[in-house]
Amino acid sequence: MFKLGIDDAGRGPVIGPMVLAGCLIDEKTEKEFKKLGVTDSKKLTTKRRDFLVEKIKAQAETFEIIIIPPIEIDGESVVGESRIKLNELEAIATAKIINRINKGYKKLKVIVDCPSISIIKWQDFLKTKIKNLSNLEISCEHKADKNHISVSAASIIAKDIREREMTKIKKIYGDEIGSGYTSDLLTQKFLEKFAEKHQDKGIFRKTWITWKNAYKKIGQRKLF
Repeated sequence: MFKLGIDDAGRGPVIGPMVLAGCLIDEKTEKEFKKLGVTDSKKLTTKRRDFLVEKIKAQAETFEIIIIPPIEIDGESVVGESRIKLNELEAIATAKIINRINKGYKKLKVIVDCPSISIIKWQDFLKTKIKNLSNLEISCEHKADKNHISVSAASIIAKDIREREMTKIKKIYGDEIGSGYTSDLLTQKFLEKFAEKHQDKGIFRKTWITWKNAYKKIGQRKLF
């Protein structure tokens, strides 16, 4: 049976896109990936991840990637509608990956690292966006990237693409932008300086409280 693992990278940062990846493998490849040490991308060094991502792309049956930019996360691309929630946005992207890959397989096991606290509710919403459910066995789980090789492989691809996207941003704005995560001191300092100046450049998630606070502080400094 083929297994399709799906995971995200960059869900929490205030800067840069969120990336979703799906990786389709069979049982033989799953065993090979296990021997190679394919695991949750958060447990890997950059050097090891760089090595594994090439192996994964070469040996997987197929893989799919979706990049969701900050403007879409903020909901500004949705015309005439209220801002879509991040969990729903991720479910829609997950369904797109499934729909692209689910062609010609008699049976396909889909394993998703669920981003929501409410697994059943999120899975039910996901199913409404999938075109063909008849051949699918869907499992949405917490910590799936640690417990399933196919999801681990997807997490490595997603993390690799997220880092590549951040490298593109750094070439424009400099390394002082940091990782983009709210806990990163470099990112915090970058926001303190440039939250207003670069607000329309499409790099910030302006619905994040971190950006809002930094923007507000800049305005207060100007007043006083």
